[in-house]
Amino acid sequence: MRWRGRQQSSNIEDRRGQGGGGFGRGGGFGFPGSSGPRIGLPTGGRGGGMGIVGLLIVVGILWFAGINPLELLNGGGGSPAINNQQTGRTGSPTDEEGQFVAVVLAETEDTWGRLFQEGGQRYREPTLVLFSGQVNSACGFASAATGPFYCPGDQKLYIDLTFFDELSRRFGAPGDFAQAYVIAHEVGHHVQNLLGILPDVDRARRQSSRAEANQLSVQLELQADCLAGVWAHDADAKGILEVGDIDEALAAATAIGDDTLQRQSQGYVVPDSFTHGTSAQRSQWFKRGYQDGSVDACDTFS
Repeated sequence: MRWRGRQQSSNIEDRRGQGGGGFGRGGGFGFPGSSGPRIGLPTGGRGGGMGIVGLLIVVGILWFAGINPLELLNGGGGSPAINNQQTGRTGSPTDEEGQFVAVVLAETEDTWGRLFQEGGQRYREPTLVLFSGQVNSACGFASAATGPFYCPGDQKLYIDLTFFDELSRRFGAPGDFAQAYVIAHEVGHHVQNLLGILPDVDRARRQSSRAEANQLSVQLELQADCLAGVWAHDADAKGILEVGDIDEALAAATAIGDDTLQRQSQGYVVPDSFTHGTSAQRSQWFKRGYQDGSVDACDTFS
């Protein structure tokens, strides 16, 4: 990916090195095969607050957990979401990893700003928070084990950059465009939020069985993959992509499919528990967005 020397977004909040305080109670999750206790995320579900969608997206893509988010929703009562009191240095980071993230974010801002304007709407740019270890968001506390996530309560993306090392070493998906795909996927959740898709899914999930709610989650995640592909289409048109970049993104999408993660962690798959889609589905929907380049191609709910 030809990212050096390109414009960087100033919508970056760098909290690396700060830590995030304590953790809430409730259900939990971890990386596949983790034998340690799982850290819960406060949801505010029973006392109002973010509700089901807040939990769904703060868990974010839950890439490597291989855990059904409904286990969090149906677990014991969690402590309520806490307003985000942390702050960090704002603006473009000075280190190379941070600058890369800032460039990718700027490119998504350019793409979605244009597409929203063409649709007669205004794109509200999200803030991307860099953290290390653990972080406090409007959706509650989260650890690095959560993976990258989006919180609709503050319209911020949260990423611990050590996730990219895990993506490369443990899951065999190296490359800068694999990392760009991760960021673009989380931005896709922000786009869904602005378009009103997340509230719609929230209402539908509240009236659904567990199997139906899981399917809605899959459709939501596959759409975010497709929206990441729409951004990749635009980036390619601007000459940013290099040979092999799309293959890197597809490798990442394949590595985090529910079937692949479950097979690696437990030796078998349980399709009814899928919440993010199979490896084939994730790569297929990213490819569809990339090839078509339009939001209309990303209707995973039909």
